[in-house]
Amino acid sequence: MEKEYLPRKIELYVQKYWKKNKTFEVKEDLKKEKYYCLPMLPYPSGKLHMGHVRNYTISDVIARYQRMLGKNVLQPMGWDAFGLPAEDASIKNNTTPFSWTKKNIKYMKKQLQSLGFSYDWSREITTCNPEYFHWEQWFFTELYKKKLVYKKNSLVNWCVYDKTVLANEQVIDGCCWRCQNKITIKKIPQWFIKIRNYAESLYQDLKKLTYWPENVKNMQRNWIGRIKGFQITLKIFNTSEKLKVFTNRLDLIMGVTYVSISTCHKLSLNLSKNNKIIKKFIKENECVSPEELKKVKYTGINTNIFVLHPITEKKIPIWISNITLKEYGTNAVLSIPGHNENDWNFAIKNNLKIKYVVLNPDNQELNSYTSFIDIKGILVNSKEFNGLNSQASTKKIKKILCQKKILKEKIHYKLQDWCVSRQRYWGTPIPMAKLKNGKIIAIPKNQLPVVLPKIRKNIDSSLKPISSNSKWAQIFINNKSATRETDTFDTFMESSWYYVRYTCPNFNTGMVDLISSKYWLPVDQYIGGIEHAIMHLMYFRFYHKLLRDFKLVDFDEPVKKLLCQGMVLSEAFYEIDSNCQKNWFHSSSILITRDSKGEIVKSYTKEGKELVYAGMIKMSKSKNNGIEPELIIQRYGADTIRLFIMFAAPVESSLEWKESGVKGIYRFLKKLWTLIFNYIHVQNTHKETNINILNCQQSELQYQLHKTIAKVSDDIGRRQTFNTAISAIMELVNKLIKASMKDEQDKSIMRESLICIIKMLYPFIPHFCFFVWNYFNENVSIENQKWPVFKEDILLKKYSIIIAQINGKTRCTIQVSNNLTKEEIFLYVQNEPKIKKYLNNINIKKIIYIPNKIINFVI
Repeated sequence: MEKEYLPRKIELYVQKYWKKNKTFEVKEDLKKEKYYCLPMLPYPSGKLHMGHVRNYTISDVIARYQRMLGKNVLQPMGWDAFGLPAEDASIKNNTTPFSWTKKNIKYMKKQLQSLGFSYDWSREITTCNPEYFHWEQWFFTELYKKKLVYKKNSLVNWCVYDKTVLANEQVIDGCCWRCQNKITIKKIPQWFIKIRNYAESLYQDLKKLTYWPENVKNMQRNWIGRIKGFQITLKIFNTSEKLKVFTNRLDLIMGVTYVSISTCHKLSLNLSKNNKIIKKFIKENECVSPEELKKVKYTGINTNIFVLHPITEKKIPIWISNITLKEYGTNAVLSIPGHNENDWNFAIKNNLKIKYVVLNPDNQELNSYTSFIDIKGILVNSKEFNGLNSQASTKKIKKILCQKKILKEKIHYKLQDWCVSRQRYWGTPIPMAKLKNGKIIAIPKNQLPVVLPKIRKNIDSSLKPISSNSKWAQIFINNKSATRETDTFDTFMESSWYYVRYTCPNFNTGMVDLISSKYWLPVDQYIGGIEHAIMHLMYFRFYHKLLRDFKLVDFDEPVKKLLCQGMVLSEAFYEIDSNCQKNWFHSSSILITRDSKGEIVKSYTKEGKELVYAGMIKMSKSKNNGIEPELIIQRYGADTIRLFIMFAAPVESSLEWKESGVKGIYRFLKKLWTLIFNYIHVQNTHKETNINILNCQQSELQYQLHKTIAKVSDDIGRRQTFNTAISAIMELVNKLIKASMKDEQDKSIMRESLICIIKMLYPFIPHFCFFVWNYFNENVSIENQKWPVFKEDILLKKYSIIIAQINGKTRCTIQVSNNLTKEEIFLYVQNEPKIKKYLNNINIKKIIYIPNKIINFVI
C-alpha cells in the first residue's frame, strides 16, 4: 500500500478487475432473495451531466448496500436511444441518427464505467435496436386486435419548431416541453392507445404505492383529474330530443341559469351545418390551445335553443362556450355562475343571469361575486330545499331526479387517450398499413420487426423524412398491395416497458420470459428525477397494466419504491448585451471575488467587465453553468465525486455544487487513507478484541463503533438519508484518528473499527474500499462481505465515559454508572484520586456538567 492516496491509479485498477471478472453479472437464483434496483435509463445525448451522475450514484449506493445484505441484486443499464434530438443533431452534423447515437452511447458508457457503477452490462438495452422494438411493435398489433388502439383525425398539439405532435402531457404552459416554443392546434390523423380505459385503475392503484413520494402521487391524481358527479338527461324545449349534462354539485341545481356545451358537442356540430355564425365560431375556437383559451375573454354563442330545468321545468338557454372542455365528461355542463368562477366570468361577459343559492360563511345571503367559489352551506333561493345544508339537499334532489329516471352517477376524467404518433424519422415505425380499399390492418407477425428505411446523411429537415410514396412504404400483405404507416412511435413507448426487458434481454421467442420476469419483478427501487412524475411514470404504470392484462406480468404496479432525486445547482453568471439578451459565462472563464464566508461579492470577465450573478440555478447548457464530470474525476477521482454527491444534500433536495465541498471530501479520503496506511504498516494486529479487559477509552470507542453501525444501517436502509450516514462515519473516523495505539487491545479495536468503516463506505467509495480491503488479509473479497451488524449488548451499556476537568483542563476520563444521580456523580468524580488531589482543601466555585460527557470543576 502506497503512502499517498492516488485515486485514478486505484480506480483504473479496480475497474479493470470488475470488468475482467464480470463481478456484477447476475442470474436468477431461487435460493437468494432478489433485489431489482433500477435507475431511469438515459438518453444518449453525448455526455453525462451532473444530474445523471447524481441519479446513478444514488442507485449504485443502494444496489451495493443491498448486495452486502446478501441479496441477489440486479442493476442494469441501457439507452433510450430514439428521439428528436438525435435526428436534429445528425442533420446539423451531416451524419445519420444511428451513427450519431451509436457514437454517443460508446462515449457515455465509458463515462459510466469510469464512475465505478456496478451494472450488469450483459443486459444492456438500446431501444433503437430492432431486437428491442420488434416486441414493442408486436404488442401494439395485439392491442389493436383487442380494440385498445385506434386511429382518428384529431386535434393535436403541434410543435412548429420540431414539426411533430405532442401528447397533452408534453405541453407545459402552452409550450413544447423540449424546445419551449409555443404549440399550435391542428387536425391530423393520429394513433391513440386507450389509456382512459385504465383511468380508474391508475387512480385507485396509487393507494397501493406506499413507498412512492406523496407529491408524485398527487401530481398523477391531478393529471388523471377524476371527478365524481351526476349525469342528468334534460328535455330540449319543443322537441322530443334530449341533452345529457354533467354536474358534480347537485345541491346547487337551483342556481343553474344556462347550459354550456363545447364546440365539438354533437349539437354544436349539427347546428353549424345550417348556421354560418355557429360554423365560424366553432372553426375559430377548435384550433385554439388550452393556454390560448385562458386569454380569450369567455366568448360564446347563443344557440337559441332551450332545455327544461330538471326540477322547476323552466326554460334554460343553451350556449356554445369556448371554456367547456372538449372531450371531457359529456361536453355539456350545468352552469351555475353564482358558485363557479368560469361560469360567473362567462355570464358577466354575455350578460346572463346570475343566481346565488348558498349563504356565505357568515350566514349572509350572497349578492355579488365575492367568496362563493366551492362554498358549501345552507341553501337559499331554492324553494323546497331552502334551509337544507349541502349534504341533505344533495340527498333530497338525488332522490327526486332518480324517481324521474333522469339521473345517473358518473365519473369523468381529465386524462385523454395517449397519442403515440410522431411525424419524425428517428423512432420505432408504427406497425400498421392501409390497403388500397382504405382498410387499416396490422403488419403480420412474420413481417416484424418493421425497420426504418436507410437515409442519406443530409436529410432536409423541412421535409417529412418518411414518405408514403417511397419504395419503403409500398409493401404486400397476404398478396395485397398496402402502404405502411409512416408515423413513428412517441419515444415514451420504448421507456414504458424497458424494465421488463432487462429481466430477459436476449429472449428471442417472445416479448417477456415469464420465468425470469416472475423472479425479478416488480422493481424494488426506482430512481429518477421529479420531472418524470407525470409523463414517464404515468405511461410506465399504464403500460404495465396492459402487460398484466395480456398475462405477461402478474401484478398491478411495476415499482414498489420510488425515489426522486433533486436537481443539481451551480453558480451562474451573465451579462446583458446590446440586444438586451443574456450572455452566460462559465465560472471557470471569469474572475470571482468572495468574502470570508465564501459568498460572491463581485464577478467580472477577464477583460474587467462586471457580470450579474444569477445565483445557484439548475445546471444546464443554456445557462453555461454545467460541470464536466470527467474533469472532476481526473482531478479528484470518481470516489470523491460519488461521496460528495451523497454527502452534500439529502437525495430529495437540490444539491448545490461547490468545488470547495468536493475538496473537503477529497481531504477526508486522504485522511482516511493515511489512518489505514499507518495502521497496516506500523501497528497491524490480528488479535481479536477481548471485551473483558477493555479500559474506559477502549470501551467508549467500541461503543461509538457499534452506535455508528446502527445509525448508518438505519440511515441507508430505512430512512435513505445517506448524507447523515456519511456524517456519522466521518465522526467515527475523527475519533479513531485521536485514539490511543499503545497496546494490543487498542490495535484490535482499531482493526475492528477500520474493517467496519471500509464495509460501510464501500457502497459510496467502492474503488477505495476494494483496494485497501486487500491489506487486511481477509479471506473473502469485499464484494462478498456482509454488511456489519451492531451488537445490542454493547449499545445497552450501563455506564458512560465522562471527561473530568479542572478549570477547563482535562485531568482524566472516568467510567460512571448511568444509574447514579447528578449529585452522586459529582461526589463520585470528586473522590477519584486523579481529581481529589486538586480539590483537597479547595473551595469549588462552580461545577459545569454536560450529562454523560463532561464535568468541569471551577476552583
